Amino acid sequence: MTDDEKDDIRKEFGEAVNMAPAALEKWLETEHSKEVGWPKDRDDDTESVGHHSGRRIVEIKRKKVADLTDDDFAHMRKVVGYVHRHLKQRPSGDITDTKWRYSLMNWGHDPK
Repeated sequence: MTDDEKDDIRKEFGEAVNMAPAALEKWLETEHSKEVGWPKDRDDDTESVGHHSGRRIVEIKRKKVADLTDDDFAHMRKVVGYVHRHLKQRPSGDITDTKWRYSLMNWGHDPK
């Protein structure tokens, strides 16, 4: 991956993830955060993919740019794709207390 590609990913990630690490951590501790998303293992009551992603986003946002790994950049790209796809599915009406919003917030984006 070139430096320009990494710069583009960091920029897109910064635009997609509009929650600060502390706010995202606090959100991930809530019951609303834990009740949305697709579980990694459907036969078990494990953490959802989005919830796990949120914890990873916090780690990435707290790293220095020089310390970001290829895996970090791959996850950042995944986050950008998810946020962009999910925003296109915005429900009508008030989104304040919707699973749609809660799911996005697990991925670091608060649409409000």
